[in-house]
Amino acid sequence: MAEDKDREGSELLIAEYNKKIKEAFEVFDHESNNTVDVEEEEPTGYIRYEKFLPVMTQVLMEKRYRPIPEDVLLRAFEVLDPDKLGFIPKEELIKFMTEEGEPFSQEEMEEMLSAAIGPESTSIHYKEYIAMMVIDDN
Repeated sequence: MAEDKDREGSELLIAEYNKKIKEAFEVFDHESNNTVDVEEEEPTGYIRYEKFLPVMTQVLMEKRYRPIPEDVLLRAFEVLDPDKLGFIPKEELIKFMTEEGEPFSQEEMEEMLSAAIGPESTSIHYKEYIAMMVIDDN
């Protein structure tokens, strides 16, 4: 009985991981053909989603790379939002991400914005963005 519950919990976790992996993969799948450009990694210049999914799921299941906790991400965004409005204007986010610390390239910035901000939006509602990025391990 406990074994069935463990298996069911594991299957739910895998399903959650697969959903998040698909969402993340789609951000970089600019041609919507289930491939992502990875010229420095693959001799063909791209990796197919079908190849990526099982490898990334295994990485997450084995907890090889611990994600940043949701509260840490929230505090980081709140630093950029001193008035605690719950959002950061797109222009300010671009300024922070391209001029401070280890700056994002134009391509990295565009990819982040495509995931974080809708095409007509002028700001990032960071709590929604964080919720999209976080995987619940419970």
